[in-house]
Amino acid sequence: MITIRTQNQNGLVETGGIGKSCWIDARNVTRGDLERLEHEFGIASELLADIMDDDEQARIEKEDTYTALIVRLPVYDDSCEVAFFTLPLGIVLFSDKVVTICRRSGDALDDLAQNRIRGFSIKNKSSFVLNLLGRAAFTFLKGLKDLNKRTNAIQAELQRSIRNKELIQLLSIQKSLVYFTTSITTNELLLEKLQKSPLIHFKEDEQDLLEDVLTENKQAIEMANIYSSILTGTMDAFASVISNNLNIVMKRLTIVSIVLMIPTLIYSFYGMNVNLPFQNAPFMVWFIGGISLGASILGAILLNTGRR
Repeated sequence: MITIRTQNQNGLVETGGIGKSCWIDARNVTRGDLERLEHEFGIASELLADIMDDDEQARIEKEDTYTALIVRLPVYDDSCEVAFFTLPLGIVLFSDKVVTICRRSGDALDDLAQNRIRGFSIKNKSSFVLNLLGRAAFTFLKGLKDLNKRTNAIQAELQRSIRNKELIQLLSIQKSLVYFTTSITTNELLLEKLQKSPLIHFKEDEQDLLEDVLTENKQAIEMANIYSSILTGTMDAFASVISNNLNIVMKRLTIVSIVLMIPTLIYSFYGMNVNLPFQNAPFMVWFIGGISLGASILGAILLNTGRR
C-alpha cells in the first residue's frame, strides 16, 4: 500500500497526488506497488529487491537521481514464531520528495505518520533521516524493555513448574535479542558513516541530533547485550535444574528397583524345585515374608543413608 503525505501547519496530511516536498510511504507492499515504485519513481529494481530481502543490512548508496539508505526497524507480530524481529526499511531521497519502503508496518513509521515527533519536517531530507533513525532507536529500546518483562514473567512461571512451553518462549526471546543486537549494530555503523559521508549534509543543529541518535543507539546495543547475557545465564541455570531433577528421579527409581529386587530374590530362591530347609513347615511362608520385608526396609534405609 502506497500513501502520499504532505505537510502543512497542522502536520502531515494524506493527499491523492504527488507534489513537491511530499512523503511517499510504501508499507505492506505488493508486487504492483513495487512495479509502480520502479516505473513511476525510477527506483532501481535491484534496490527494491534488496529492501524486500529480510537479511539485508543497513547501508547508504548514491544513484544519479536519488540517495538511498537501508536501515533496520523492529517489528512486532505475535502471529509469528518469533514475535519480535527486524526488517529492512528503504529511504530514498529525491530532490523534491522522500520515499520509504518496507515489507511491513512498524511503530517508528506510525509515529512519524501520526505526527508524534516534534519538529519533524519532510522538507528537510537530512532531518527526516535523523528523526526516523532516532525513532527506530527508541522503538528498539521499547522492544527490549518489553522482551525483558516477558523474560521475567516466564522465569516466574518456570520457578513454579518447568515446562517445555516456557522454555520455548525463552528460546524465542533469545532469537529476538540476536535479531535486535545485529540490526542495532548495523544501524550504528550506518550512523557513523553518515557523520563522515558527503552524501547527506547535516547542519550544525542536526549534528547534535545525530549525536543524540548515536547515543540512543549505543544504549540500545548495551541493553540488548545485557539482556542477552542474562537470558543465556538463565537458560543455562534452568538446564542445570532440569538435569539435577532428572538425576534425582533416576536415583529414586534406582532405589525402588533395588528394594523390590530383594524380596524377589528371596522368593525366587525358595521357589526352586530342590529340597530346602523348613520347606514343609507351615509357618515358613510368614517367615520368608518377614525376612523379605525386613531386608527391603534395611536396604531402603541403607540406600537413603548413602544418598545423603
